[in-house]
Amino acid sequence: MGAGHSHRASRHADRLEVARGPRLTLLGALALAGIATVIGLVVLWPSGSDVDAVTSKVDFAAPGVTFPTADVKAVQPACSGDQSGGGSGGSSGSDCGSIRVTVAEGAGQGDTVTVSVPPQISDSGLTVGDTVVVQRTPVDGADPSYAYFGTSRTTPLLVLLAAFVVVVVAVARWRGVFALVGVVFSGAVLWWFALPALLVGSSGLAVGLTAAAAILFVVLYTTHGFSVRTSTALAGTFAGVLVTAGLGVVGTQATRLVGVSDESAGVLSGMVGQLDFAGLFAAALVVAGIGVLNDVTITQASSVWEIRAAAPQMTRRQVFASGMRIGRDHIASTIYTIVFVYAGTALAVLLVLRLYGLPFEVLLATEDITQEVVRTLASSIGLVLAVPLTTGIAALVVPGASGRDDLPE
Repeated sequence: MGAGHSHRASRHADRLEVARGPRLTLLGALALAGIATVIGLVVLWPSGSDVDAVTSKVDFAAPGVTFPTADVKAVQPACSGDQSGGGSGGSSGSDCGSIRVTVAEGAGQGDTVTVSVPPQISDSGLTVGDTVVVQRTPVDGADPSYAYFGTSRTTPLLVLLAAFVVVVVAVARWRGVFALVGVVFSGAVLWWFALPALLVGSSGLAVGLTAAAAILFVVLYTTHGFSVRTSTALAGTFAGVLVTAGLGVVGTQATRLVGVSDESAGVLSGMVGQLDFAGLFAAALVVAGIGVLNDVTITQASSVWEIRAAAPQMTRRQVFASGMRIGRDHIASTIYTIVFVYAGTALAVLLVLRLYGLPFEVLLATEDITQEVVRTLASSIGLVLAVPLTTGIAALVVPGASGRDDLPE
């Protein structure tokens, strides 16, 4: 999610000898952060019984309802009187807006039934031979009823995933492999720690910061190697995360955000009473920001190392100024990334609000718009401040001018 800058320092830059004082100070600070992360994981890690107590109260469907897969045998066009499908064609027959399927696996295997589908599904390109998931509901004293649940997309998604892995490994080689390992670890932290901890009512901000710290420690060192340069980037990322989290909390309180703005939040509100939605928003803000912050801080740390290797006579102040010139370009391009990513995820909401034609100051009163504004501004400020923070840390850590290690220059 970056601007295409190189994160790899040259061999000459990697051979720079960092003085013992700055190195121990940096590593000591990171060690304290690591200890705090471990404590956070131990304290916040939910017990399996607590998670089960929450999830056991929630049933996705009524008892006996199953979701077998079925093969599509026939597809009827959307009914001509249905205006919500957006298709140009239509049918007025009794079977319009339906598909005929045969259950291939699961309960009811071999049953052939006709189920109605939304007009969007009829117009989506669904064809004979595709696989869908149907909802099978048992009925006392009668044949079970079937309804369309969704289209099976496992195969194309697996193909796309395989293409992604192949491209990453082919282009980035071992660094790509390590990056993929980091992605898998990040998903594991979110799935096995962050989500259960949030479900049992733990502080959203504490969970978000702990999960982010655990992810960053593993991802940065795995992908970029154990070095003082990587440690500098990690310290700068932590600083940016703390700024982002702090601004998110202040912005949430100042704007009186409640954290409930979409259907998923409404479902959670009804099923998980102890969930703190304001804290959930803060956690989401922290997790969403670490990727862009990581890109910026690694670039800045590498830039400072390269500058020092290329110009050993420059003072620390000059190294900082030179690194900031690179950072300003990176800030400009990455800010666009943040804005467009958030705008893309909220595009449907923006379309609906644009359709209403309300004044902008009225739109700002809606939870949806305010959440995106706070999310974008807090992340952007944290990103911008992470650049001088990381550059400053790196300028203090790299060797002094002409190989001298004295800090005051």
